[in-house]
Amino acid sequence: MLSRTARLLLAAGLSASAIALGPVATAATATTAHAPSAGHTLPADTRFAVTPDNEAQRQALTDLQHHDLAGAAAMAKLASWPEATWFTSGTPAQVRDQVRATVRTAAAERAVPVLVAYDIPLRDCSQYSAGGAASDAAYQQWISAFAQGVGSSRAVVIVEPDALANLPSDCNATTDPTGTLTAGRIADIKYAVSALEAQPQTVVYLDAGNSQWHSVGDMAQRLIQAGVAQSQGFFLNVSNYQPTDQTDQYGTWISKCLWFATDGPAWAAGHTDYCASQYYSSAAPNDGAPGDAVSPTDASTWHWTDAWFDQNVGTPPPAQLTHFVVDTSRNGKGAWTPAPGKYTGDPQTWCNPPGRGIGATPTAATGVPLVDADLFIKTIGESDGSCTRSTAGPGDPEYGGTVDPAAGAWWPAQALGLVQDAVPTLTFNPRLLP
Repeated sequence: MLSRTARLLLAAGLSASAIALGPVATAATATTAHAPSAGHTLPADTRFAVTPDNEAQRQALTDLQHHDLAGAAAMAKLASWPEATWFTSGTPAQVRDQVRATVRTAAAERAVPVLVAYDIPLRDCSQYSAGGAASDAAYQQWISAFAQGVGSSRAVVIVEPDALANLPSDCNATTDPTGTLTAGRIADIKYAVSALEAQPQTVVYLDAGNSQWHSVGDMAQRLIQAGVAQSQGFFLNVSNYQPTDQTDQYGTWISKCLWFATDGPAWAAGHTDYCASQYYSSAAPNDGAPGDAVSPTDASTWHWTDAWFDQNVGTPPPAQLTHFVVDTSRNGKGAWTPAPGKYTGDPQTWCNPPGRGIGATPTAATGVPLVDADLFIKTIGESDGSCTRSTAGPGDPEYGGTVDPAAGAWWPAQALGLVQDAVPTLTFNPRLLP
Protein backbone atom coordinates (compact mmCIF):
# COMPACT_ATOMS: atom_id res chain seq x y z
CA MET A 1 0.00 0.00 0.00
CA LEU A 2 1.28 3.46 -0.89
CA SER A 3 2.13 5.84 1.92
CA ARG A 4 0.17 9.07 2.23
CA THR A 5 3.19 11.00 0.94
CA ALA A 6 3.47 8.75 -2.09
CA ARG A 7 -0.21 9.16 -2.89
CA LEU A 8 0.05 12.94 -2.65
CA LEU A 9 3.14 13.04 -4.83
CA LEU A 10 1.39 10.85 -7.38
CA ALA A 11 -1.53 13.26 -7.34
CA ALA A 12 0.92 16.09 -7.92
CA GLY A 13 2.15 14.40 -11.07
CA LEU A 14 5.33 12.98 -9.55
CA SER A 15 6.35 9.33 -9.55
CA ALA A 16 5.30 7.64 -6.31
CA SER A 17 8.33 5.41 -6.56
CA ALA A 18 10.51 8.50 -6.22
CA ILE A 19 10.03 8.35 -2.47
CA ALA A 20 9.65 4.61 -2.09
CA LEU A 21 11.82 3.05 0.53
CA GLY A 22 14.44 0.64 -0.69
CA PRO A 23 18.07 -0.16 -1.52
CA VAL A 24 20.48 1.76 -3.69
CA ALA A 25 23.44 1.18 -5.93
CA THR A 26 25.43 -2.01 -6.00
CA ALA A 27 28.69 -1.77 -4.08
CA ALA A 28 32.19 -2.61 -5.17
CA THR A 29 34.18 -5.33 -3.46
CA ALA A 30 36.24 -4.01 -0.55
CA THR A 31 38.89 -6.05 1.20
CA THR A 32 41.50 -5.20 3.77
CA ALA A 33 43.94 -7.06 5.96
CA HIS A 34 42.23 -5.47 8.96
CA ALA A 35 38.92 -7.26 8.36
CA PRO A 36 38.81 -10.28 10.71
CA SER A 37 36.54 -12.29 8.39
CA ALA A 38 34.79 -12.17 5.05
CA GLY A 39 31.59 -11.06 6.79
CA HIS A 40 33.25 -7.82 7.85
CA THR A 41 33.58 -6.34 4.36
CA LEU A 42 31.29 -4.67 1.84
CA PRO A 43 30.87 -7.32 -0.89
CA ALA A 44 29.92 -6.55 -4.45
CA ASP A 45 26.18 -7.02 -3.88
CA THR A 46 25.89 -4.57 -0.96
CA ARG A 47 22.94 -2.20 -1.12
CA PHE A 48 22.53 0.61 1.40
CA ALA A 49 19.17 1.04 3.12
CA VAL A 50 16.90 4.07 2.98
CA THR A 51 15.61 5.12 6.41
CA PRO A 52 11.84 4.72 6.60
CA ASP A 53 9.82 7.84 7.37
CA ASN A 54 12.87 10.07 7.07
CA GLU A 55 12.95 13.84 7.60
CA ALA A 56 13.01 14.61 3.88
CA GLN A 57 9.96 12.42 3.27
CA ARG A 58 8.04 14.20 6.02
CA GLN A 59 9.11 17.56 4.59
CA ALA A 60 7.86 16.52 1.15
CA LEU A 61 4.44 15.89 2.67
CA THR A 62 4.49 19.26 4.45
CA ASP A 63 5.46 21.03 1.23
CA LEU A 64 2.64 19.34 -0.63
CA GLN A 65 0.17 20.38 2.02
CA HIS A 66 1.34 23.96 1.47
CA HIS A 67 1.07 23.54 -2.33
CA ASP A 68 4.84 23.86 -2.77
CA LEU A 69 5.29 21.29 -5.53
CA ALA A 70 8.88 22.32 -6.32
CA GLY A 71 9.90 21.94 -2.70
CA ALA A 72 8.08 18.63 -2.46
CA ALA A 73 9.87 17.33 -5.55
CA ALA A 74 13.26 18.38 -4.16
CA MET A 75 12.56 16.67 -0.83
CA ALA A 76 11.25 13.57 -2.60
CA LYS A 77 14.56 13.29 -4.46
CA LEU A 78 16.46 13.56 -1.19
CA ALA A 79 14.16 11.04 0.51
CA SER A 80 14.92 8.45 -2.16
CA TRP A 81 18.61 8.17 -1.17
CA PRO A 82 20.02 6.28 1.82
CA GLU A 83 21.27 8.24 4.81
CA ALA A 84 22.78 7.00 8.05
CA THR A 85 20.62 6.45 11.11
CA TRP A 86 22.02 8.09 14.25
CA PHE A 87 21.72 6.71 17.78
CA THR A 88 22.57 9.41 20.29
CA SER A 89 21.09 8.51 23.68
CA GLY A 90 18.77 6.19 25.56
CA THR A 91 19.19 3.32 27.96
CA PRO A 92 21.01 0.16 26.86
CA ALA A 93 17.66 -1.59 26.47
CA GLN A 94 16.28 1.26 24.37
CA VAL A 95 19.25 1.43 22.00
CA ARG A 96 19.29 -2.35 21.64
CA ASP A 97 15.63 -2.33 20.58
CA GLN A 98 16.05 0.68 18.29
CA VAL A 99 19.07 -0.78 16.52
CA ARG A 100 17.38 -4.17 16.20
CA ALA A 101 14.31 -2.59 14.61
CA THR A 102 16.49 -0.64 12.17
CA VAL A 103 18.55 -3.61 10.99
CA ARG A 104 15.44 -5.79 10.67
CA THR A 105 13.71 -3.18 8.52
CA ALA A 106 16.79 -2.97 6.30
CA ALA A 107 17.01 -6.76 6.07
CA ALA A 108 13.42 -6.86 4.84
CA GLU A 109 14.55 -4.59 1.99
CA ARG A 110 17.61 -6.83 1.38
CA ALA A 111 19.73 -3.78 2.16
CA VAL A 112 22.49 -2.81 4.58
CA PRO A 113 21.87 0.05 7.03
CA VAL A 114 24.51 2.61 7.95
CA LEU A 115 24.32 3.14 11.72
CA VAL A 116 26.04 5.90 13.69
CA ALA A 117 26.90 5.32 17.36
CA TYR A 118 27.10 8.77 18.97
CA ASP A 119 26.92 8.57 22.75
CA ILE A 120 30.54 8.90 23.90
CA PRO A 121 31.07 10.68 27.25
CA LEU A 122 31.98 14.39 26.95
CA ARG A 123 30.69 14.38 23.39
CA ASP A 124 31.74 17.39 21.30
CA CYS A 125 33.63 18.85 24.27
CA SER A 126 30.21 19.74 25.74
CA GLN A 127 29.61 22.27 22.95
CA TYR A 128 26.88 22.35 20.26
CA SER A 129 26.35 18.58 20.20
CA ALA A 130 26.92 18.09 23.92
CA GLY A 131 25.66 14.96 25.60
CA GLY A 132 26.70 11.36 25.72
CA ALA A 133 26.83 8.66 28.34
CA ALA A 134 27.42 9.66 31.95
CA SER A 135 30.58 7.58 32.35
CA ASP A 136 32.88 5.17 30.57
CA ALA A 137 31.14 2.26 32.27
CA ALA A 138 27.73 3.53 31.15
CA TYR A 139 29.01 3.95 27.60
CA GLN A 140 30.38 0.43 27.46
CA GLN A 141 27.01 -0.93 28.59
CA TRP A 142 25.31 1.19 25.94
CA ILE A 143 27.60 0.13 23.08
CA SER A 144 27.36 -3.52 24.15
CA ALA A 145 23.58 -3.23 23.83
CA PHE A 146 24.03 -1.50 20.46
CA ALA A 147 26.09 -4.47 19.26
CA GLN A 148 23.47 -6.88 20.57
CA GLY A 149 20.88 -5.00 18.57
CA VAL A 150 22.90 -5.52 15.39
CA GLY A 151 23.32 -9.19 16.20
CA SER A 152 23.91 -11.33 13.14
CA SER A 153 22.40 -8.77 10.74
CA ARG A 154 24.44 -6.92 8.16
CA ALA A 155 25.31 -3.34 9.10
CA VAL A 156 27.90 -0.62 8.58
CA VAL A 157 28.67 1.07 11.91
CA ILE A 158 30.21 4.53 12.12
CA VAL A 159 31.73 4.66 15.61
CA GLU A 160 31.51 8.03 17.35
CA PRO A 161 32.12 10.97 14.99
CA ASP A 162 34.74 13.38 16.41
CA ALA A 163 35.60 10.98 19.24
CA LEU A 164 39.23 10.58 18.13
CA ALA A 165 39.72 13.87 16.31
CA ASN A 166 38.36 15.75 19.33
CA LEU A 167 39.74 13.93 22.37
CA PRO A 168 39.12 15.34 25.86
CA SER A 169 42.73 16.53 25.83
CA ASP A 170 41.86 18.64 22.77
CA CYS A 171 38.94 20.45 24.42
CA ASN A 172 40.88 23.00 26.46
CA ALA A 173 43.79 23.16 28.85
CA THR A 174 41.70 22.41 31.92
CA THR A 175 39.40 19.65 30.64
CA ASP A 176 41.79 16.73 31.07
CA PRO A 177 44.99 17.86 32.83
CA THR A 178 45.96 14.34 33.93
CA GLY A 179 45.00 12.55 30.70
CA THR A 180 42.55 10.29 32.53
CA LEU A 181 39.57 11.28 30.41
CA THR A 182 41.49 10.80 27.19
CA ALA A 183 42.68 7.37 28.28
CA GLY A 184 39.06 6.51 29.05
CA ARG A 185 37.99 7.73 25.61
CA ILE A 186 40.53 5.50 23.87
CA ALA A 187 39.46 2.55 26.00
CA ASP A 188 35.81 3.21 25.13
CA ILE A 189 36.53 3.17 21.40
CA LYS A 190 38.58 -0.01 21.69
CA TYR A 191 35.72 -1.58 23.63
CA ALA A 192 33.26 -0.52 20.93
CA VAL A 193 35.42 -2.09 18.22
CA SER A 194 35.63 -5.33 20.19
CA ALA A 195 31.90 -5.49 20.88
CA LEU A 196 30.85 -4.65 17.33
CA GLU A 197 33.42 -6.80 15.56
CA ALA A 198 32.21 -9.76 17.62
CA GLN A 199 29.07 -9.64 15.52
CA PRO A 200 29.48 -11.69 12.34
CA GLN A 201 28.40 -9.18 9.68
CA THR A 202 29.27 -5.72 10.98
CA VAL A 203 31.62 -3.42 9.09
CA VAL A 204 33.15 -0.98 11.58
CA TYR A 205 34.83 2.37 10.89
CA LEU A 206 36.56 4.73 13.37
CA ASP A 207 36.78 8.52 13.40
CA ALA A 208 39.61 10.23 11.52
CA GLY A 209 38.25 13.78 11.36
CA ASN A 210 38.77 15.65 8.10
CA SER A 211 41.58 16.92 5.92
CA GLN A 212 41.64 20.38 7.52
CA TRP A 213 42.06 19.16 11.08
CA HIS A 214 44.80 16.86 12.37
CA SER A 215 48.00 16.06 10.55
CA VAL A 216 48.32 12.66 8.89
CA GLY A 217 50.71 11.29 11.51
CA ASP A 218 48.70 12.56 14.47
CA MET A 219 45.50 11.02 13.15
CA ALA A 220 47.22 7.74 12.30
CA GLN A 221 48.60 7.48 15.84
CA ARG A 222 45.17 8.04 17.38
CA LEU A 223 43.69 5.35 15.15
CA ILE A 224 46.38 2.86 16.13
CA GLN A 225 45.77 3.52 19.82
CA ALA A 226 42.03 3.07 19.36
CA GLY A 227 42.32 -0.34 17.70
CA VAL A 228 41.81 0.45 14.02
CA ALA A 229 43.65 -2.75 13.11
CA GLN A 230 40.75 -4.74 14.55
CA SER A 231 38.17 -2.80 12.51
CA GLN A 232 37.48 -2.40 8.81
CA GLY A 233 39.03 1.07 8.82
CA PHE A 234 38.16 4.71 9.39
CA PHE A 235 35.74 7.41 8.23
CA LEU A 236 36.35 10.97 7.08
CA ASN A 237 34.52 14.26 6.65
CA VAL A 238 31.47 13.47 8.79
CA SER A 239 29.37 16.64 9.14
CA ASN A 240 32.05 18.54 7.23
CA TYR A 241 32.47 20.00 3.78
CA GLN A 242 35.92 19.11 2.46
CA PRO A 243 35.99 18.11 -1.24
CA THR A 244 35.89 14.40 -1.97
CA ASP A 245 39.12 14.30 -3.99
CA GLN A 246 41.09 16.02 -1.23
CA THR A 247 39.47 13.78 1.38
CA ASP A 248 40.41 10.68 -0.61
CA GLN A 249 43.98 11.92 -0.86
CA TYR A 250 44.19 12.63 2.87
CA GLY A 251 42.70 9.25 3.71
CA THR A 252 45.15 7.47 1.42
CA TRP A 253 48.03 9.18 3.23
CA ILE A 254 46.65 8.08 6.61
CA SER A 255 46.35 4.51 5.33
CA LYS A 256 49.92 4.52 4.07
CA CYS A 257 51.15 6.10 7.30
CA LEU A 258 49.43 3.35 9.31
CA TRP A 259 51.24 0.73 7.25
CA PHE A 260 54.56 2.64 7.41
CA ALA A 261 54.52 2.77 11.23
CA THR A 262 53.28 -0.78 11.83
CA ASP A 263 54.26 -3.05 8.93
CA GLY A 264 56.77 -0.90 7.08
CA PRO A 265 60.56 -0.59 7.33
CA ALA A 266 62.15 -1.31 10.70
CA TRP A 267 63.37 2.26 11.12
CA ALA A 268 59.77 3.52 10.89
CA ALA A 269 58.26 1.25 13.56
CA GLY A 270 55.98 3.28 15.83
CA HIS A 271 56.81 6.54 14.08
CA THR A 272 53.65 7.95 12.59
CA ASP A 273 55.25 11.29 13.40
CA TYR A 274 57.67 10.76 10.50
CA CYS A 275 54.82 10.88 7.97
CA ALA A 276 54.41 13.90 5.73
CA SER A 277 51.03 15.58 5.87
CA GLN A 278 48.80 18.30 4.51
CA TYR A 279 50.85 20.73 6.63
CA TYR A 280 54.46 19.75 5.93
CA SER A 281 56.58 17.54 3.71
CA SER A 282 60.35 17.24 3.90
CA ALA A 283 60.28 16.31 0.21
CA ALA A 284 59.40 19.94 -0.62
CA PRO A 285 62.14 22.58 -1.00
CA ASN A 286 60.55 24.62 1.80
CA ASP A 287 62.58 27.60 0.62
CA GLY A 288 59.88 30.24 0.91
CA ALA A 289 59.16 30.39 -2.80
CA PRO A 290 55.50 30.14 -3.84
CA GLY A 291 54.38 26.53 -4.16
CA ASP A 292 57.58 25.16 -2.60
CA ALA A 293 55.93 24.11 0.66
CA VAL A 294 52.77 22.22 1.52
CA SER A 295 49.72 24.30 2.34
CA PRO A 296 46.62 22.67 3.87
CA THR A 297 44.36 25.06 1.98
CA ASP A 298 46.10 24.74 -1.40
CA ALA A 299 45.73 21.22 -2.73
CA SER A 300 47.97 22.06 -5.68
CA THR A 301 50.90 21.83 -3.22
CA TRP A 302 49.94 18.40 -1.94
CA HIS A 303 52.13 16.72 -4.56
CA TRP A 304 55.01 17.34 -2.15
CA THR A 305 53.33 15.07 0.38
CA ASP A 306 52.72 12.48 -2.34
CA ALA A 307 56.41 12.72 -3.14
CA TRP A 308 57.37 11.96 0.46
CA PHE A 309 55.19 8.88 0.52
CA ASP A 310 56.58 7.74 -2.84
CA GLN A 311 60.14 8.11 -1.52
CA ASN A 312 59.64 6.59 1.93
CA VAL A 313 56.65 4.28 1.76
CA GLY A 314 56.66 3.17 -1.85
CA THR A 315 53.85 0.79 -2.82
CA PRO A 316 52.72 -1.30 0.16
CA PRO A 317 50.85 -4.57 -0.50
CA PRO A 318 47.26 -3.47 -1.19
CA ALA A 319 45.81 -6.08 1.17
CA GLN A 320 47.77 -4.53 4.05
CA LEU A 321 46.36 -1.03 3.63
CA THR A 322 43.47 0.18 5.77
CA HIS A 323 40.28 1.19 3.97
CA PHE A 324 37.96 4.11 4.72
CA VAL A 325 34.61 5.70 3.87
CA VAL A 326 33.80 9.34 3.12
CA ASP A 327 30.79 11.47 4.08
CA THR A 328 29.68 13.26 0.90
CA SER A 329 26.41 14.56 2.29
CA ARG A 330 27.33 18.25 2.04
CA ASN A 331 30.60 18.61 0.14
CA GLY A 332 29.35 19.12 -3.42
CA LYS A 333 30.80 22.64 -3.54
CA GLY A 334 33.59 22.00 -1.06
CA ALA A 335 34.45 24.09 1.96
CA TRP A 336 33.30 27.66 2.48
CA THR A 337 35.65 30.61 2.86
CA PRO A 338 34.21 34.02 3.82
CA ALA A 339 35.41 37.17 2.10
CA PRO A 340 38.76 38.36 3.50
CA GLY A 341 38.32 40.62 6.49
CA LYS A 342 34.60 39.93 6.84
CA TYR A 343 35.04 38.45 10.32
CA THR A 344 37.69 39.46 12.84
CA GLY A 345 37.31 36.25 14.83
CA ASP A 346 36.52 32.62 14.03
CA PRO A 347 34.10 32.54 11.06
CA GLN A 348 33.04 28.99 12.02
CA THR A 349 33.49 27.69 8.50
CA TRP A 350 32.31 24.26 9.68
CA CYS A 351 29.00 25.57 11.04
CA ASN A 352 26.11 25.84 8.56
CA PRO A 353 28.26 27.46 5.85
CA PRO A 354 26.11 29.13 3.19
CA GLY A 355 25.80 28.06 -0.42
CA ARG A 356 26.96 24.47 -0.01
CA GLY A 357 25.47 21.50 -1.83
CA ILE A 358 25.07 17.77 -1.57
CA GLY A 359 27.98 15.78 -3.02
CA ALA A 360 28.26 12.41 -4.71
CA THR A 361 25.37 10.07 -3.93
CA PRO A 362 25.98 6.97 -1.80
CA THR A 363 27.81 4.15 -3.51
CA ALA A 364 30.49 1.60 -2.82
CA ALA A 365 31.64 1.75 -6.45
CA THR A 366 33.91 4.71 -5.75
CA GLY A 367 36.70 3.94 -8.20
CA VAL A 368 39.25 4.71 -5.48
CA PRO A 369 41.05 1.54 -4.28
CA LEU A 370 40.99 2.34 -0.56
CA VAL A 371 37.59 4.02 -0.41
CA ASP A 372 34.96 1.44 0.48
CA ALA A 373 32.05 3.84 0.01
CA ASP A 374 30.84 7.39 -0.33
CA LEU A 375 27.98 7.78 2.13
CA PHE A 376 25.45 10.32 3.36
CA ILE A 377 26.37 10.10 7.06
CA LYS A 378 25.33 13.53 8.32
CA THR A 379 21.55 13.88 8.07
CA ILE A 380 21.11 16.36 5.23
CA GLY A 381 19.08 19.33 6.45
CA GLU A 382 19.99 19.08 10.13
CA SER A 383 21.66 22.17 11.56
CA ASP A 384 25.23 22.22 12.88
CA GLY A 385 24.18 24.57 15.68
CA SER A 386 23.41 28.22 16.35
CA CYS A 387 26.39 29.90 14.70
CA THR A 388 27.37 33.52 15.46
CA ARG A 389 30.75 33.63 13.64
CA SER A 390 32.40 35.53 16.50
CA THR A 391 29.84 38.31 16.35
CA ALA A 392 27.73 39.42 19.31
CA GLY A 393 24.90 37.20 18.04
CA PRO A 394 22.51 35.71 18.76
CA GLY A 395 21.81 35.52 15.04
CA ASP A 396 23.92 34.18 12.18
CA PRO A 397 25.11 37.02 9.90
CA GLU A 398 25.31 34.61 6.96
CA TYR A 399 21.54 34.07 7.20
CA GLY A 400 20.41 37.65 7.64
CA GLY A 401 20.84 37.62 11.41
CA THR A 402 18.29 34.90 12.06
CA VAL A 403 19.16 32.37 14.76
CA ASP A 404 20.19 29.01 13.33
CA PRO A 405 18.36 25.96 14.73
CA ALA A 406 20.08 24.00 17.48
CA ALA A 407 22.53 21.29 16.52
CA GLY A 408 20.69 18.30 15.10
CA ALA A 409 17.42 20.17 14.52
CA TRP A 410 15.74 19.83 11.13
CA TRP A 411 16.10 23.01 9.03
CA PRO A 412 13.86 22.88 5.93
CA ALA A 413 15.44 25.89 4.22
CA GLN A 414 18.91 24.40 4.55
CA ALA A 415 17.73 21.03 3.27
CA LEU A 416 16.21 22.68 0.20
CA GLY A 417 19.34 24.74 -0.44
CA LEU A 418 21.60 21.70 -0.22
CA VAL A 419 19.46 19.86 -2.77
CA GLN A 420 19.30 22.84 -5.12
CA ASP A 421 23.07 23.38 -4.98
CA ALA A 422 24.03 19.70 -5.24
CA VAL A 423 27.09 18.83 -7.33
CA PRO A 424 26.39 16.70 -9.29
CA THR A 425 22.72 17.61 -9.65
CA LEU A 426 20.62 15.46 -7.35
CA THR A 427 18.18 13.19 -9.16
CA PHE A 428 15.74 10.56 -7.96
CA ASN A 429 17.50 7.36 -6.96
CA PRO A 430 17.33 5.41 -10.26
CA ARG A 431 16.88 2.10 -8.46
CA LEU A 432 13.55 3.33 -7.17
CA LEU A 433 12.14 4.55 -10.49
CA PRO A 434 9.90 2.34 -12.67
